[in-house]
Amino acid sequence: MTKPTLVIGASLKESRYSNICVKTLVSGKFPVTAIGLREGSIDEIQVQSGFPEIQNIHTVTLYLGPENQKSWYNYILKMNPERVVFNPGTENQEFEDMLSNAGIEVIEGCTIVMVKGGTY
Repeated sequence: MTKPTLVIGASLKESRYSNICVKTLVSGKFPVTAIGLREGSIDEIQVQSGFPEIQNIHTVTLYLGPENQKSWYNYILKMNPERVVFNPGTENQEFEDMLSNAGIEVIEGCTIVMVKGGTY
């Protein structure tokens, strides 16, 4: 099953984990949508900014620190993904509780490691 994934916090800088994550998802044959502070592209994936209307997202993977997540709460909850992955450094108990209460699976883990390890 394909798992359309939204990467929030995608960076155009190749050294950033969010950038590596987008490339890893693409190489793993997962459909990827990316949102970042700056518009541009990571290989063939367009990075959008703001809060674009996106449909049918299975997984949201976060590369935003907890203090920067608050403005995203309603956007992500409204999207109603199957799961949200909190990558290392993004863990946020307040938001994780909100997601769990909405019936959305919460994972604290590394998307890159999950894809490469076959557990994504």
